[in-house]
Formats: sequence, C-alpha cells, structure tokens
Amino acid sequence: MNRLHEVPADADIVTVRGLSKSYGDRVAVDHLDLDVAAGEVLGLIGANGAGKTTTVECIQGLRRPDAGTVRVLGLDPVRDADRVRQLVGSQLQSSALPDRLRVSEAIELFSTRRAKDADGLVERFGLSTKLTSHFGSMSGGEQQRLFLVLALLNQPRLVILDELTQGLDPAARREVWASVAQLRDAGTTVLLVTHELDEAEVLCDRVVAIRSGRVLDAGTPAELVARHAGIATTRFGVHTADPAPIVRELLGVRGVHDVTAAPGGSSTQITVRGERSSIAHVGAWLADRGDIPADLRVDVPDLEAALLTLLDGPDVLEPATSVLTGAHR
Repeated sequence: MNRLHEVPADADIVTVRGLSKSYGDRVAVDHLDLDVAAGEVLGLIGANGAGKTTTVECIQGLRRPDAGTVRVLGLDPVRDADRVRQLVGSQLQSSALPDRLRVSEAIELFSTRRAKDADGLVERFGLSTKLTSHFGSMSGGEQQRLFLVLALLNQPRLVILDELTQGLDPAARREVWASVAQLRDAGTTVLLVTHELDEAEVLCDRVVAIRSGRVLDAGTPAELVARHAGIATTRFGVHTADPAPIVRELLGVRGVHDVTAAPGGSSTQITVRGERSSIAHVGAWLADRGDIPADLRVDVPDLEAALLTLLDGPDVLEPATSVLTGAHR
C-alpha cells in the first residue's frame, strides 16, 4: 500500500519531539517540541536568529537534525524525502526564480503528476493577466502570490511559508495576507514563519514563540496577549483638580499614573493602566462628563508587546503545554 494514504485526514500534519540542530558551537534549535494540526495556520514567531527557519528546514527535510524526531504525515522528512516532497508545498525565505522566466513557464516547470487546476489557482490569486509576464517584471506582491500558486500547485497537505511578506510595501503585504487567508478559509494546513507580529495576529490560529531554538510559550494570539501583555493604557487630559481618585474606582482599572498639571494649569494629564475592560469604563466615565478630551489616546496590548515580554523573561515557561495541546481548528 502507498504510505502516502495511510495517515488519517484528522491526524496532526507535523509532529516534532526533541528537535536539536547546531552549526559548530552555535545551537540553532534546542530540544524543541511542536505539533501542527490539520487545517490550522500555525505561526512561528521570534527574533531573528531564534531558530525558526532551521526548524522548518528540518521539517521539510532540507536539513538533517542532530537529535530528536520529525514526522510529516507520519513520514520521516529525511528518510522519506521523495514522499514528503509530494505532500509539502513551500515558499522559503531564499525563494527566487530567474528574472526571464515567464509565469506560465514557472507553472509548467513546478507541475508534477499531482498538479491540478493550475488555471483555477492562477485566477484565484489574481495572476490570470500575468501568464506571459517575466518574473523580474512583476511587483513584489505579484511575485509572492506566484510563489503561493507554485506552493499549492501539486495539492500539498502542508504549506510552509517563511517570511512571505519580507521587504514588501504595505499594500503588497495586504495582498499576500488576503491570499493566505484564502488558504486558511479553504482548510489548508499552513506553517507560517514570520517576524511580523501584526501578520501573525491576522492570519494565525495559534502561534509558537521561540528564542534560542527553544519554545517560550504557545497559544492563540489572544491567549499570548492575555498572558504576557494584558495591560491597556488610556491617556487624556481633563479640566478638574484631581480626577485620579474617581478613575481609580472604575472597574478594570489597576492604577493611575503620571498625574501632572498641564502647562498653565488648564487641565490635568493622567495615564490609566488596567485590563482591556478598563478602556470601556474610562470611556463611559468621560462620556458621562460630556467632555471627551481631544488628546484621548488608547494603547491596546498586542502580540508584539507579548513577544517582547517573553523575550525578556526566562528561557522556558513551565508548563508550556499549549505547544502540544493548544486549541486546534
């Protein structure tokens, strides 16, 4: 029996246990555990040099681990390299095509016997009018959308995307995000490597934060924000002698700081820190006063703040069970 069809459709697509990889004296990945569930978009996040790219290269069979086990749909990506290549589509950080290669030629070049509905993919990702265009003449967003077409061409069970939007302008990034969202909505399993935290928040069902080749924590973007960056900040000026005592009593408020008189004594500038819910209660208090400050500013905690907290913390949070048991789609 062909082993490609022995893995249940609802099984984890990727299972990694104790993965380690070093380059000389430098440890790139250090006893890392990871699961990618069928149909989810999982993001690997962390600073440059955290070991994200080495991890996905080991998953894809491009590098041989020093220790640990890696399974992709039950297959060893090194020993079963040919079979894994049939099941995995990828756009890696170093992906490139010859400038003179036309879109239609690239599709023909990358097609295998498993290729299906190339025309539909080209239309789906907005490249129908670019079939005769040379790769070098395309915009950055168009090139990345072509890489997505090539990654999906042979009906992969897993798509690996490494820094997909690096170097793109904001409009092109949004184009590519929309394309990845289409994959997610279609139930395609995606392993996304990114240092763009807003990208991870928009696209990923779960994220795994890595530092020095080790997992720090994992969960949905909202869970990591709640655990590591749950404080919201509201700043404004009010025309009253000392609003701090009143504001401190509002629900969700943990503290009022930096209470200072504005120049000329016309208003008082205050900073409120608290739970996300504090934003609503402070806003309601200001609305009841009938005086919404023109300098009102709200800073909501996000994934970037959570990652910065994690990177400043201990090497590994215990227990980091959500790496293996986090909510799957």
